[in-house]
Amino acid sequence: MSLDRKQLAARIAQDIPEGAYVNLGIGAPTLISDYLPSDAEIILHTENGMLGMGPQPEAGRIDPDLINAGKIPVTELPGAAYFHHADSFGMMRGGHIDVCVLGAFQVAENGDLANWSTGAPGAIPAVGGAMDLAIGAKQVFVMTDLLTKNGESKLVAACSYPLTGVGCVTRVYTDRAVFDVTPGGFTVTEAFDTTIDELRELTGLTLVDGTAADNTRTRANTQEAS
Repeated sequence: MSLDRKQLAARIAQDIPEGAYVNLGIGAPTLISDYLPSDAEIILHTENGMLGMGPQPEAGRIDPDLINAGKIPVTELPGAAYFHHADSFGMMRGGHIDVCVLGAFQVAENGDLANWSTGAPGAIPAVGGAMDLAIGAKQVFVMTDLLTKNGESKLVAACSYPLTGVGCVTRVYTDRAVFDVTPGGFTVTEAFDTTIDELRELTGLTLVDGTAADNTRTRANTQEAS
C-alpha cells in the first residue's frame, strides 16, 4: 500500500516549520496548502507575484484574479501582498525562500534534480521558475511517486534527464517512503507500509536505513488526509 496525493501532501505539511516562507511548485505540491495548520504563521509565496497565499477556495468562492503560478485559484490571507513578477523572482534568487516543494522526473543520490524535461520526442519543455527555486531556496523538498508509470524508479544513481539543479535537493517525499539526501546517498527516514529491502529492490540503490526499530510510519499516520 502507498499514500495517495492528499495523504502525502498532509505528511509534507507536518515538516513545514513555523515562520517559514514557502513556495509550492506547480502540480501536486499545491495540495500542501490545504493541510498547513491554520494557527501557524507560514507564508506562502507564488512566483507570479504574491505573498500570503491561502488554500484553494471553496466552490462558488473563486476569485479569477487570485491564481498561483499553475493558474490554480487560491485565496489570500490577512496581510497578503502583491508585487511585480521580477520582484518575485528576486525573492527566489536572493535566498529569501526557506522551503520550496517541487515535483520531479528524477532525483540523484547526490541531490541533483531533473524536473523540467524528459527529452521525449514532441514534448515542449518549459522550466519556468524551477531552476531559480532549486538554487535559491534554503531547502528543496521533492514530492513525487517513487516509480514512473512504467515501474522505473525516480530515485537514481545519476540523472539521465536534463538537470534543473545540481546537488540542491534536501529531502524526497514519495508515496512509499521519505528519503533524506545525505553524503552517503539516500537515507530512508520513514517507510509507508513497506520495508527497506523492498525499497532497495524497487530503486536498485543501496539505501541507508534511517528508521528506528518499530518506528515504521503507516497510512494511519496520515489518515486525516483521506
